[in-house]
Amino acid sequence: MFKAEMKTDTLKGLVNVISTLVDEAKFSISEEGVNLKAVDPAHVAMADIMIGKNAFESFSADGETVMGIDLDKMKDVLKLAGPGDVIRMEKDEAKGQLIIKVGNITRRMNLVDTLGMNDPKVPQLSLPANVDVAVSELQRGMKAAESVSDHIALSADEESFELFCEGDTDSVSLNLDRTKLAGLTAPTKVRSLFPLDYFANIVKAIPSDTIVKISLGDNYPLKLNFSFADGNGTVGYLLAPRIEND
Repeated sequence: MFKAEMKTDTLKGLVNVISTLVDEAKFSISEEGVNLKAVDPAHVAMADIMIGKNAFESFSADGETVMGIDLDKMKDVLKLAGPGDVIRMEKDEAKGQLIIKVGNITRRMNLVDTLGMNDPKVPQLSLPANVDVAVSELQRGMKAAESVSDHIALSADEESFELFCEGDTDSVSLNLDRTKLAGLTAPTKVRSLFPLDYFANIVKAIPSDTIVKISLGDNYPLKLNFSFADGNGTVGYLLAPRIEND
């Protein structure tokens, strides 16, 4: 049994983040909340999301259950909701459906078979550089960079954090010194190159008032973490690097 209510903005934000990687997702539900892990088909990026029960307006789960959800269908339902609305959700175990209520509208959605969906293991990485930055700054950088190249370099040292993108004829850089950051720890300079489309997609999906923590190493995966719903939910995002040729 699963019943829950969640604010529209919170649920929209979650669906947007998950759908940057996959079209269908497996939601694992327990009495403590909801967890999901997703890896994109190319195995370039991974998301690990925990939604604690206190992130919901109301939450009830009897034991453990899983739901496979078509995210495009969920987006269609969320288009019916206004910013201040509360979405009501309930799993119909007998029919294998998710019942979603938006105001006076009720949508019944067939659940997706989860047998073919894996539970990927999240690698434990200890990276030397950590940057706390407003995602609005990253979003501005993405707008400037997307027309220049298909990859982006992220670097950090003791004094600053930089995004650098270079194409055949043009280049773009966003340099933020520590006074423009919420936090910076980088004992030595580190730099890694990443596919810009993956990084841009996740950055665009994060609410603009969010502070994100970016962890970097030399030619290591990028870790990006942020919280939502007053800290009752967390998102962890991993992105594989592109190894630069000497």
